[in-house]
Amino acid sequence: MSALALGHMNPDTDSIIAAIAAADLYSKRGKDVTPAAQGKPTPETEFVLNKFGLTAPQVIDDVAGKDIYLVDFSDLAQAPKGLAEANVLGIVDHHKLGDVTTSSPLEAWIWPVGCTGTVLKNMYDFYGVEIPKAIAGGMLCAILSDTVMFKSPTCTDADKKAVEALAKIAGVDDVMALGMEMFKVKSAVDGASMKDLVFRDYKDFNMNGNKVGIGQLEVVDLSILDKVKAGLQEEIAKVKAEGRHSVFLLLTDIMKEGSEMLMVSDDPSVVEKAFGVKTDGAPVWLPGVMSRKKQVVPNFEKAFK
Repeated sequence: MSALALGHMNPDTDSIIAAIAAADLYSKRGKDVTPAAQGKPTPETEFVLNKFGLTAPQVIDDVAGKDIYLVDFSDLAQAPKGLAEANVLGIVDHHKLGDVTTSSPLEAWIWPVGCTGTVLKNMYDFYGVEIPKAIAGGMLCAILSDTVMFKSPTCTDADKKAVEALAKIAGVDDVMALGMEMFKVKSAVDGASMKDLVFRDYKDFNMNGNKVGIGQLEVVDLSILDKVKAGLQEEIAKVKAEGRHSVFLLLTDIMKEGSEMLMVSDDPSVVEKAFGVKTDGAPVWLPGVMSRKKQVVPNFEKAFK
């Protein structure tokens, strides 16, 4: 039975491409591994897959009894059903180590970089395995996406170095032009339901016993979202009503380099504790805030303590 390389819930480009790349790398190291995902690709990911002729991974919702490699996450809150009955063989990630535990030793690559793609690029080099041209293109886009074209505070020199090397393999001359093309697709909201937009890049977190949802929409210009803001506010209220303490939605303007945060919370004062901005639940502008992982989650974790 083939093992699975699998990313987090509500998969983003990094999560999908990392599954494809990890499956390729592990297979070339003599293991039988297939890419999988916990959902369909977003419009941005579709763009990347089509651009480089890659196939979307199979969608899996239960991993009980399966051998799996986790990519781009190690938190139970972002895992599929049946993980407790699965055999986790490895983790490749760029987030803090989560609460997944294993019954036997595993191969773990968890680096403080901007994208799982960067970790995988270094793994290919470490094991002396050549990166296929199409996968190099996908990894390059995943790094541009996760680091918001190098503007995110999560971006490191290792990410920039990986992009430079991957661009050569993929035959991409203008990395930034490709990034802008991708972010224009990511910015499009026409035809998407409010639920799709809220869950396009959304994660639940356990903050001191409170279930807190944080979503993010990255756009090239915040005015793109003017017509859907009221609908997004209504949608996050519905998500909160499913048993969460708070739901926050970051509307990130990648050119202005900041985020407007919509919220529904049992206690909006956590926002002031986290960011020093007073609110009664009305949206707030957070200048310079681009990264959920580095600037939002840690601040809220402290505020909830």
